[in-house]
Amino acid sequence: MSTESTRRSRSTWLVPVAVLAIAAVLIAIIVALARGNDPSADGSGTSPSGAEAPTEVQGPEQPDLSEAESRDDADLLVAGPVDAPVVLVVFSDYQCPFCAKWSAETQPSMMEHVEAGDLRIEWRDVNVFGPASERAARASYAAALQGAFWEYHDALFADGHRRSEADLSDEALSALAADLGLDTEQFATDMASEETAEQIAANQQFGLDLGVQSTPVFILGGQPIVGAQPTQVFQDAFQTALDAAE
Repeated sequence: MSTESTRRSRSTWLVPVAVLAIAAVLIAIIVALARGNDPSADGSGTSPSGAEAPTEVQGPEQPDLSEAESRDDADLLVAGPVDAPVVLVVFSDYQCPFCAKWSAETQPSMMEHVEAGDLRIEWRDVNVFGPASERAARASYAAALQGAFWEYHDALFADGHRRSEADLSDEALSALAADLGLDTEQFATDMASEETAEQIAANQQFGLDLGVQSTPVFILGGQPIVGAQPTQVFQDAFQTALDAAE
């Protein structure tokens, strides 16, 4: 796949008007949650400062945010068919402890729906923690170019823990690629490429434009979920979305 074709395909979903409309809604939801929820509740998200982000269990009054879904055949950071009835968009950061928690505890059950063809997961790295997060995101994209995004992603969040900043150096990320049996020379080239940098920057800006200032944030079946909520919250939201789609 050429760089030009990738850029063309991405441009079909990064539509400024749609992004602004979703952002207004999502920002309002997050602000309202920040004012009304208990920040000490289990499963909350984390901001770069270490403050816990608001948590939410979605309700029937929330608006449809499905415009955040790309459903792009060229997207490498996905799992599941492009025409799956339900889409889960994940906004994450590789230095976020609650993102690691969600990936270990809830992602496996979501993958069961992916394998059944009922769910598509679209991953978006927001990198709110800075350069080390951005390096990890570029590394995961380089792995994706070799068809190993999820293997690399899971290794970065092994056992439900984030890696330290020191373990997200170029050398450490390349060593992880070697451990997974990837072509390390190609991995290093892809990780440092302009195409990879542009793709990761576009994904991050997309999240920021939506108002995602802390991680994790999710849009499941067009409905927002903020924070690493218990798995049952995601299961219930998925079933509601699937029933609506059918």
